[in-house]
Amino acid sequence: MQPLQRLSVALLLVAFGGAWLVCHAEEPSALPADSAIALKDVFKDHFQIGVAVNRAITTGRAFRRSPEEVQKDVALVKQQFNQIVPENDMKWQLIHPRPGAAGFEFGPADAFVEFGLSNRLSLAGHTLVWHSQTPDWVFQAGAAANGPRASREELLERMREHIHAVVGRYKGKIKVWDVVNEALADGGPDILRKSPWAEIIGPDYVAKAFEFAHEADPDAILRYNDYGLENPEKRRKLMALVKSLKEQKAPVMAIGSQAHCNVSITFDAMDQALTDLKTLDLPIYITELDVASSIGGQRGGSAAPGGAAAADKRLAEAYAGLFRAFVKHHAAIEAVTFWGVNDAVSWRAQGRPLLFDGNDQPKPAFDAVIQTAAGK
Repeated sequence: MQPLQRLSVALLLVAFGGAWLVCHAEEPSALPADSAIALKDVFKDHFQIGVAVNRAITTGRAFRRSPEEVQKDVALVKQQFNQIVPENDMKWQLIHPRPGAAGFEFGPADAFVEFGLSNRLSLAGHTLVWHSQTPDWVFQAGAAANGPRASREELLERMREHIHAVVGRYKGKIKVWDVVNEALADGGPDILRKSPWAEIIGPDYVAKAFEFAHEADPDAILRYNDYGLENPEKRRKLMALVKSLKEQKAPVMAIGSQAHCNVSITFDAMDQALTDLKTLDLPIYITELDVASSIGGQRGGSAAPGGAAAADKRLAEAYAGLFRAFVKHHAAIEAVTFWGVNDAVSWRAQGRPLLFDGNDQPKPAFDAVIQTAAGK
């Protein structure tokens, strides 16, 4: 460990003893993997710290990573986080690939739940209704391949059966659900995107999904989840949607803001977004946090100038700004969940968007995030 790293660790450990000391360094330093400092402990008085986990982590079966790497990923989840969400295994395409009650594949989702419960982690479910990663048969009459579209009544019944089956199976175990995902239109005047759900059922499909989820588990917290809420126009649409849902008496109980960002994100932008979201008077969850250290594009974009060291510094600065905003608004935020354990397993791997590299080693951004808990 380098001297600067030892100093940073020492100061943070003193902080846990009751008095925060301030140390100014030229740039944040990465902490060792075996450090006693864990995100879940540092932010325990602010919000939960979650992470999206893949099937290799929940089953222990390596896929695209060696068994040794998977075990390190598992250890990192246990060390740093206190809440988990499945990255893919509860999306309709994987959990219900074929029509009817016999068409469910619950094995991977069951493994996720067992992993979480056995490790005393809070569980969130993702996602029940989405326009993407939903099999074509869901929207077809009689589930016939290449057939005509289902009727409103047929699709509503499929939605109800799916939600009741999935939420009902994990009732009392999964306490929070992303009920409807990414229903908002990105551009133009429309509030909702032109998805098959909206085109077949109509705009009330969102309210119906929340009604069905509440029927299946009256005690579960039901979230609406979307991306791009750092954008004022997207937030305007979200606020209109939530107002409409409340008018329909739909049991929407929380807002999920994905926060898939790039290094251009600022404290001011997130501060304003959270200030606006709080006016909805619903708990806020940061559900899919990552920050691409390259410029532009959801999955990474072009390489940022200055090489790896400069990219690490920009990433650390961006994360510090985000977490300063999260800490400022912590009374309204229930959880902050990273979308992936490390860069190697991230859907935005080219952008190196997380706090840990592909070897599960903390990056300078980790130290920058830790320091925000002290108000730095």
